[in-house]
Amino acid sequence: MLSFVHRQWRSFLLALGFFTRIPVPSFADFKDSEMNSAAKYFPLIGVIVGLIGAGVFVLSGHVFPNTIAILLSMAATVCLTGAFHEDGLADSADGLGGGWDKERILTIMQDSRLGTYGAVALFTVLFAKFQLLTELPQSFIAYALVIAHALSRLCAVYTMATLNYVKTSGKAKPLASKLTVMDVLIASVFGLLPLILLQCYFSPLEIEARHIIALFTCVFVPVIAAGMWWRIKIKRWLGGYTGDCLGAAQQITELVIYLGFVAYFSNVELF
Repeated sequence: MLSFVHRQWRSFLLALGFFTRIPVPSFADFKDSEMNSAAKYFPLIGVIVGLIGAGVFVLSGHVFPNTIAILLSMAATVCLTGAFHEDGLADSADGLGGGWDKERILTIMQDSRLGTYGAVALFTVLFAKFQLLTELPQSFIAYALVIAHALSRLCAVYTMATLNYVKTSGKAKPLASKLTVMDVLIASVFGLLPLILLQCYFSPLEIEARHIIALFTCVFVPVIAAGMWWRIKIKRWLGGYTGDCLGAAQQITELVIYLGFVAYFSNVELF
């Protein structure tokens, strides 16, 4: 039992150190294959990142206007992850935008230089996230951050679980192997658990059941559609996923989650 707990704690720390800049103990006997087990904690890392972002938003909201608090929150999450996923989005956009076959796309994605497609994608997504967050009720933004960061990372895990890894080198190499069914189930628990926050937010408002159904429809249908679109696109051009593709999947679905929340709150009187 203690050995099992130790292994899981080690896997969590590996995931925390890999996906964030949070200091963790170094493991001298680390093996790349261990990251396959650590991947199931990807959504839990999202919960942590979301909570920190929400905390920065709430605390700075007592001092600054709402828009500044949102910017500080976004900056905090980017610094916390080292722009890990944003970099994947930019590289994916450059590769898929400038490449015409698998080999060329992968070559461009491995180039550390930022191209036009990547710059446009990065600016558009970051600006869109900021705009969407400003459109949400101020009291709901902290909830949205935690839910979006966790659920979007779960979408990336599903991409890993349903496609093959196609890149032979790069930072995400330890994630090459397929996830087990149990790994996906554990990741799903961590990714979906923050949805309880919706109950915490809406319970005092005595919201009707049809509104909850509408909220889930506004969020889940677009997220599933976006996740499937991205999966089809990278499977068509690459035959699977790369580490950059996972970062892009996280960024795209995070954006769509905010979009779904805005769609709900903007049309709540129609439901």
